[in-house]
Amino acid sequence: MSSNAVALTRLILSERKSLLGQLRRIVGSDAAEDVAQKLWFRIQNVRDDPPIENKRAYLRRLARNLAIDHVHGDRRQATVAERAEALLWGADFELGAERIIESRDMLERIRAAIAALPEPTRSVLRLTRLEGKTQRETAEMLGVSTTTVENHLRRALAQLGRVRDGDGDTT
Repeated sequence: MSSNAVALTRLILSERKSLLGQLRRIVGSDAAEDVAQKLWFRIQNVRDDPPIENKRAYLRRLARNLAIDHVHGDRRQATVAERAEALLWGADFELGAERIIESRDMLERIRAAIAALPEPTRSVLRLTRLEGKTQRETAEMLGVSTTTVENHLRRALAQLGRVRDGDGDTT
């Protein structure tokens, strides 16, 4: 390993906290660790020729460049995904007035179907699907077994599936 790589490795270890802060400002909290790892791998391959005069500035600039590359890569992926969706779904992908009205109508039917669910089925659906509780947490909150929660959830989802497919009424 080159002397530049050794010095940069020591520097990245001593300045890890501030480097992660810099990276979080550019790429966000979720990706900062990934970019920091790329930075570490990158500095392992830095050679001694030419010698690096200001290693701290070099490290900061390299971190910034990797973070910007990461952001650009995310944008490219999003653009590719949008193009793929447009190719897959064609003109139907656009939301026209008719599609918006159909969606609103479906939403109203689903709301009515949820309101028509008996208790505790409605509560199980609300807790597990809207509030993000686990089935075990829901069972504890309602004082029932997880099997009971599973059965209520199965009934609720089956009814909503029938409404979605146009086979169910909300009464």
